[in-house]
Amino acid sequence: MSVAFIGGSDPIRRLLALVERVARTDSTLLITGESGTGKERIARMIHEKSPRGRYPFVPVNCGAIPDGLIESELFGHEKGAFTGAVSQRSGRFELAEGGTLFLDEIGELPLSLQVKLLRVLQEKVYERVGGSQPRKANVRILAATHRNLEQMVREDLFREDLFYRLSVIPVDIPPLRLRVTDISLLLDFFVNRWVEEGRGDPIRFSPEALRRLCLYEWPGNIRELENLVERFLVLKGGETIELSDLPEKILGGTSTGSTSSDGPGNRDTRDAGTSAGRPLDLADLLEGESIDMPAYFLRLERAMIEKALARFSGNKTRAAAFLGINRTTLIEKLKRLEGLPPDHT
Repeated sequence: MSVAFIGGSDPIRRLLALVERVARTDSTLLITGESGTGKERIARMIHEKSPRGRYPFVPVNCGAIPDGLIESELFGHEKGAFTGAVSQRSGRFELAEGGTLFLDEIGELPLSLQVKLLRVLQEKVYERVGGSQPRKANVRILAATHRNLEQMVREDLFREDLFYRLSVIPVDIPPLRLRVTDISLLLDFFVNRWVEEGRGDPIRFSPEALRRLCLYEWPGNIRELENLVERFLVLKGGETIELSDLPEKILGGTSTGSTSSDGPGNRDTRDAGTSAGRPLDLADLLEGESIDMPAYFLRLERAMIEKALARFSGNKTRAAAFLGINRTTLIEKLKRLEGLPPDHT
């Protein structure tokens, strides 16, 4: 079954157009985006649409493998290479021969392994642990991260030469809060999928509940939305989900990242919603109105941009980084929104 990426918003249309173009090449790609945005799904789409699509797609979560084992996992090892290596073992590069190796959470790769990965990218060869025979790496590498690798480079946590070698073509996935027009499509998709798998009876969302879901910031992105749908199918199967059924964190506009254990970066992000420090909530703009949804989403987008710019004193680079988009994209959005008649926003 081919992989699909659900959405019809402008950011997703641009993303899917880019996927079509880069899939035809053999270039190394760096896929960026917050946790839960669907980085592995995009990687699988690129693989399926590429000339390597009939060969293996091998994912590796670099953050889930202990530092002492990841070299063996990637490159394999010879018998006796280390204590416990009782037989020869193929690594992920061998398993992906002819196809695609997806290195998820590449920012977690130890510096010692970053050097060896750079060599593979440059010379297309590697050795098994404990071996000396060069082996050809006939694979395409797709990497992904939710971390800011440029900042890690500045902090000497990630090699600069590897960063530029990986990011030949950057592919950035927008967070769900910047594609709210896709929420209803995603809800339908997940409901239909769970029902087809026999996990519950169909559910519907009232207009008020849907409106509140569109105001929520979704710190967990698509994964959080999917989990919410599954929960409702189990608990409210066959019913209509009303506003009062939504979790308190959605009703109150708070996010799962609002605990006191968050780092300073997360606290700054939360504070950018309003001057009171709560996440963006536009309910006050909608009191007593019947909702024209296209105009409503434009108002939501404009308000989010204005709040971000106000937070960072008009600095477009910092505002764009907070919103999870490129600076040029922010400038394009500003031009488009400023060109609309007042009654559209």
